[in-house]
Amino acid sequence: MKKTLIIFTFVISTLVLQNNFAQGIGEIAPPKPPEIFPSNSWGVDIMIGDAGFGLGTFYRKQLDLKWTAFADISFAETKDEREFEYIDYWGNIYTVGKKNRVFQAPINFGIHYRVFENTIADNLRPYFSAGVGPTVIITTPYKEEFFNSFGKAQAKYALGGYLGLGANFGLDKSSLIGINVRYYYSKILNGGVESLEGREKTEIQGFFITLNLGLMY
Repeated sequence: MKKTLIIFTFVISTLVLQNNFAQGIGEIAPPKPPEIFPSNSWGVDIMIGDAGFGLGTFYRKQLDLKWTAFADISFAETKDEREFEYIDYWGNIYTVGKKNRVFQAPINFGIHYRVFENTIADNLRPYFSAGVGPTVIITTPYKEEFFNSFGKAQAKYALGGYLGLGANFGLDKSSLIGINVRYYYSKILNGGVESLEGREKTEIQGFFITLNLGLMY
């Protein structure tokens, strides 16, 4: 995952530099006014993290050229960083010492802050993001079959949020395509959870790379 984050940061930086260079070639021409995009957007998040995949949905409201308010909700599995997998003679995969599967379902409210809006073209719109809100932490017994285990699910509640870096792409004013990397953190309010036997955790944290697909209106 760390290699993926480094590659993501490198790609965003390269795109910004290329955009700056391309714009610098035509500096003799008067600058174009910024593109005006629809102020509302809604869509889905496809998340890839250390523990696998997750899904989410979001709503965004652009306040001005630099600031956008948002709300999002997602559902993804998390793992203890000490987990490791074992493959037996027949090819079955086990996580040694695992007691529960742990999932997080955060609801976050926050802001995007657009950067470089005056120095790069509008087909690349990088931003920083920050969100806070409640999180439901769900545990299911690992020894049970995946879907059947939700019949014995237990929930705990946490507070947290995330910090992120991302960018939206293109000039289409009806569809939204973007990508960002987020660091999530949440503190469980009522005790802790056991992903591994005998190792209770009171904090859930991790990185996700998120693909944003949506509509603007």
